[in-house]
Amino acid sequence: IIHIATEGPLGYSAIRAAKKLNIPVSTTFHTNFHQYSRHYGASWLERPVSAFLRYFHNRTQCTMVPTEQIRQELEEGGYHNLQVLPRGIDCQLFNPVKRNMELRQKYGIGDNELAVLHVGRLAPEKNLTLLLETFEAMLLVHPTAKMILVGDGPKRSQIEGLNSQIIFVGIRRDESLAEYYASADIFLFPSLTETFGNVTLEAMASGLAVLAFNYAAAAQHIHHGKNGLLADCGNPEDFISHACKLISHPEMVHSLGMKARHTVEPLDWSNVMVEFEEVLRKIIRGYALSDVPLIYKS
Repeated sequence: IIHIATEGPLGYSAIRAAKKLNIPVSTTFHTNFHQYSRHYGASWLERPVSAFLRYFHNRTQCTMVPTEQIRQELEEGGYHNLQVLPRGIDCQLFNPVKRNMELRQKYGIGDNELAVLHVGRLAPEKNLTLLLETFEAMLLVHPTAKMILVGDGPKRSQIEGLNSQIIFVGIRRDESLAEYYASADIFLFPSLTETFGNVTLEAMASGLAVLAFNYAAAAQHIHHGKNGLLADCGNPEDFISHACKLISHPEMVHSLGMKARHTVEPLDWSNVMVEFEEVLRKIIRGYALSDVPLIYKS
C-alpha cells in the first residue's frame, strides 16, 4: 500500500503510479487550501482548488481525516471513502515539566503574572486581528499580562510594535518550542481555517488553558469549562468574553491546564500509529477482495 501525505503534484504523481501498478492508495486530508485562497485576494481559486482536491482524494481507496466534523463536511462536499483517524501528539516533548522560569524572567514575566501564548504562522488566515483585539481586552482585566507570539509570516511587520507587551520570538522548533509552550499559561487560538490545528494538542499536552473556537481539534478534544474553553464559531465577542473571564481567574487557568494534559495523554503517537496500521490493513484486505487484479499482495 502507498500512503500519500501531500496533496500537490508529487502526491498526484504517486496516485498515477500506484494505479498503473495496481497498488492500493490511502491519503490524508491536510489543509484547507481552498479556504486560504480568499485571504490572499484569490477567492476565484476556491472552486477549482476544491474540485481538484475532491478529484485527488476520490481516486484513492481511503482518505483519512482528523475529526468527525471534517468527515461530515467532506462527505457533504462529494468526498468518498472517508475514515476518521485522530492526530497524535508527542507527550514526552510537549510536557508541563518543560516549564522554564528563566525564560519567563527573560521577558519580564513574574511568578504571579500570566503569559498568553499563540503559536502559528503570522498570516491573514490565522485571524490575527481577533487575536490582538482579545489581548487588548485581556489587558484591561490583567494589565501586567504578556503575550508571546511564536512564528513568523507576512503579517509580522504590520503588528510588530503595536503593543510593548507583545513579544515576538520567531520560529521555534523541538525543545525550544516545547519550553515556550510549557512556560506560558493561556493559549489563544482564534483561527477558523484549520483542517485540524496540531497546536491545540501541543498546548493541551503542555498544560495550558486553551481557548479556541468550537472547531477542528478544539471541538473534538475540549469540553467547555472542564479542560479548556470553546467560543461559538465565528463569534468574536464570545471569544473575547471567554478570554477575559479566563485571565481574571488564575485558579481556573491552572485547573483547565492540568485537565487538558490528562485529556491528551492517550493521544501519544504510539497509540495513534496502532490505529493507523489497522486502517492500512483494512484497506489492503478490501483491495485484495475486490475485482482489481493485484500485482503486489500483502
